[in-house]
Amino acid sequence: MTGKQLYHIGFGQDDLGSSPPSIALLSGDPQRSHLIAQTYLQDVRLLSENRGLNSYVGHLSNGRPILSATSGMGAPSLSIIVNELVQVGIRQIIRIGTCGSIQPHVNVGSIVISSAALCRQGAANDIAPVEYPAAADPFLTVALVQAARELNVEYYLGITASVDTFYEGQERTDSANPNLMRSLHGITEEYRRLNILNYEMECGTLFKMAGVYNFAAAAVCGVVAQRTISENVILEQRDIAVKNAIATAVYAAATFE
Repeated sequence: MTGKQLYHIGFGQDDLGSSPPSIALLSGDPQRSHLIAQTYLQDVRLLSENRGLNSYVGHLSNGRPILSATSGMGAPSLSIIVNELVQVGIRQIIRIGTCGSIQPHVNVGSIVISSAALCRQGAANDIAPVEYPAAADPFLTVALVQAARELNVEYYLGITASVDTFYEGQERTDSANPNLMRSLHGITEEYRRLNILNYEMECGTLFKMAGVYNFAAAAVCGVVAQRTISENVILEQRDIAVKNAIATAVYAAATFE
């Protein structure tokens, strides 16, 4: 733990108050971090807006202190933020993100709770070998599942493909670069046959960091695209998916021991 302000998150242990939180809700989007803070946190206080990595501290309705923080997009940014959060005393992290389904039964508007990740990420390779498992904490993951059931949220539990790029790495060709490398042609269908549920860009590195750093990590993502139909994000369903993911994570954080 450190009392000094850390370079990227812009705050230190001393800024967290007399009852510092041990759990953080981590969003890639600073607007999502703000939404969580304003909607679910009591006595909320802005800690930092450094580099757009907004962080807020407050309490849940049951009095539990909690942090709503921003990781930025992608694993390299997340790896920096998570390292510094652990330095200031965070011991449980729930990632709240968005994802694209690659299975026909995983519907847009639902959520995916990741039990583990196929990790194809360069940042993770600086933390642990390729063979090192990218697994979510089982107890925190069960808390997410129980929360989804209590809230009657449509959820799917399974393995996530965590990759570094939104376009090429997820086999999108409707972009500035329609010419994918040969190694990426057909990769989505290959992952589908491996019973992988979804694509996202952070949780593989988060899970590996949790194993190496010895903290508990879990991830819940709102499904905003159905890749068996289209490459596009379904904007009409995005807000529903994100709302469901946030509600599930907050409920789990309140009940997790």
